[in-house]
Amino acid sequence: MKAAFLIAAPHSGSGKTTVARGLMGVFRRQGLVVQPFKCGPDYIDTKFHETVCGRPSYNLDTFMASEDHVRELFARHTADCDVAVVEGMMGLFDGYDRDRGSSAEVARVLGLPVVLVVDARSAAYSMAPLLQGFRSFRSDVSIAGVIFNKVGSPRHRQMLSEVCQDIGLPCFGFLPKQQALEQGSRYLGLDFSSQTPLGEDTMNTLALDDLLSLTPANQHSFSLSEKPNKSVTALVARNADAFSFLYQESIDRLGPVRFFDPESEVPSFEGVDMLYLPGGYPEKHLQALVRNDACRTAIRRYAEQGGRIVAECGGMMYLCREIVDDNGAWPMCGVLPYSITARQQDRKLSLGYRRFELDGQTFRGHEFHYTQFLGDVPPSVAQVYNAKGEPVPTPVFRYGNVLASYTHMYLPDNLLR
Repeated sequence: MKAAFLIAAPHSGSGKTTVARGLMGVFRRQGLVVQPFKCGPDYIDTKFHETVCGRPSYNLDTFMASEDHVRELFARHTADCDVAVVEGMMGLFDGYDRDRGSSAEVARVLGLPVVLVVDARSAAYSMAPLLQGFRSFRSDVSIAGVIFNKVGSPRHRQMLSEVCQDIGLPCFGFLPKQQALEQGSRYLGLDFSSQTPLGEDTMNTLALDDLLSLTPANQHSFSLSEKPNKSVTALVARNADAFSFLYQESIDRLGPVRFFDPESEVPSFEGVDMLYLPGGYPEKHLQALVRNDACRTAIRRYAEQGGRIVAECGGMMYLCREIVDDNGAWPMCGVLPYSITARQQDRKLSLGYRRFELDGQTFRGHEFHYTQFLGDVPPSVAQVYNAKGEPVPTPVFRYGNVLASYTHMYLPDNLLR
């Protein structure tokens, strides 16, 4: 690895996602091997990263994993790259408890220099105290420089240049107000069926060589002591939309993996140790899922015969008796005797980190959905807590060898043996 840095921002909506993807794309077009990462539990931006970089993107999350695991993960996947680009989440210091779990914490753990993307559309010299405050707030987080986004005019650009000159902070460039730099709305995130590429001319206005000179402060302290577990043969549901929310590290830690599409294929469980049903948007694909009755029947029989299943969020919904939307009730696998509502009137956001104990093992993950259980929330086999240790009503189900929940889990070792 020759270069590495973290793209962050003072707050969400500043343009860091667009800038991070744009830099990944321009570096790759220069012939560099680019390794992408995403701070936090996001499983949508990582799909964009993989499309742009041609290699999987990994989550760096200090709530779901230990600091040592984050260091090892970063070391393992940057060993053969030219540049590592880490996209932050929310504002730089926004975490689950003050700045715990924030992008700043990831930068500290890895010694990564931070490039701030700042929305400058409604300010000029007031950027000076803002940037000075970010730079001095934590001595163990290094702000390497700034990229100004949504710059309105040459005069505006000159005023922002004076800000950087006066506080002694490097400026890596300016991006103008333009439609290509605006992200459209998304259903629980970006619509990852399409791309919004940045033009080469736009990206070349940035100081790319200066960015490629940034390196981690503790680059030589990373080790590769931890080895992924490869003992479980897994069958994994994968679909571009209905079953797509996967942490790449969880897949890597499984043994041989076979994928199947529940919309169009009937799985064979021969030689399989575990069926993994990840999250996604099954409520958007109800007709196709119902049409493939043979798949739903095969999964139900596998569960009834003691098959091992891990189902998360959309995967858990698929195991339920039915999903109800504004057009009626749609039968699912029937492994769990519950109904899920995706009706517009029932939509309610459930969001946040989750932790629970089961069979002596700690499970950690993240919850993000609008669908709900129809009627009363079913009983749970474990009490689920948020990141601050407060109880939340999210249930966990154990049916035979089936483990299911709305929580997207960062798969722990005991599920991978």
